[in-house]
Amino acid sequence: MTNQNTATAINQILTTVETLIPTYMADPLDRTISNGNLAICIIDEQGLVHGRMYGVDKPRLRHSYRVAWTKASQVWLTGIKTGEYERRLFNGEFSENANGIEAPDLIGWVGGQPVTLSNGTTLAIGFSGFRGTTDLDIVVRAIQANNL
Repeated sequence: MTNQNTATAINQILTTVETLIPTYMADPLDRTISNGNLAICIIDEQGLVHGRMYGVDKPRLRHSYRVAWTKASQVWLTGIKTGEYERRLFNGEFSENANGIEAPDLIGWVGGQPVTLSNGTTLAIGFSGFRGTTDLDIVVRAIQANNL
């Protein structure tokens, strides 16, 4: 995939996520976590960082984006979903710092995932602001909605 096609696909994901937010905000369990101040961070195969913040509370958006970036960058380094990576590390499947991340810097929260698009392009994506399972789901639904 060319850089232009990758950028187009990423913009489609970012736009579609915005349209899906109201559905998730209807659930009180998701709504109360960040009051709709959400963020997504996407790192492409060339190491370009793309992102978007949704909401109006700038301090909370900054926090949500920091978490989304931490999730995405951990996935970018490891190729493994957040939460899953920590489980495998603490089960002794590989050593601490095997992928350049020391234990204090791990993010064990679910919400970071590697995604391979239908054309073979892999993206490291972190989302923050809802429950971890919802953070994963909104990204998957945005990709599916665009047949990426």
